[in-house]
Amino acid sequence: MEPTIRFSDAELEEFRQLIQSKIDKAEEDLRILKEQFTNNMDNGTEDTAPMFKSFEEGSETMSKEANAMLAARQEKFLRDLKAALVRISNKTYGVCRVTGKLIEKGRLKLVPHATTSMEGKMSKR
Repeated sequence: MEPTIRFSDAELEEFRQLIQSKIDKAEEDLRILKEQFTNNMDNGTEDTAPMFKSFEEGSETMSKEANAMLAARQEKFLRDLKAALVRISNKTYGVCRVTGKLIEKGRLKLVPHATTSMEGKMSKR
C-alpha cells in the first residue's frame, strides 16, 4: 500500500493562515463593492443639461454592472477559498485532483485555492 501523500500539519497551518488572511481581505473588498453597487451615486446631476445627464446615467449603469460582475467574481473567489479551508481541515489540501500528487508550494502560495498542479492542469487541455 502506498503511503499517503500530503502536507504536514505545520505546512497546512501555514496555508490556513494565508487563506484566512485572503478571506478577510476578500470579504472587505466584497463589502466595499456591494456598498458601491447599492449606493445611489447621486452627484447632483438634477440641474445639468439633459444631454449630459443621459450620458452620466449611462455611465452610472455601466459602472454598476461592472461592480456587480466584480462582486460575483469576488463571491466565487471566497467560496473557493473557504473550500480550501475545508480541504485543510480534512488534510487533503494541496493534493492535485488530476494526478494525485502534491501541488507545488509556490503555486499554492500564489493561488491558494488551486486544486490542480501545473502538470494536472496541462494534462486536462
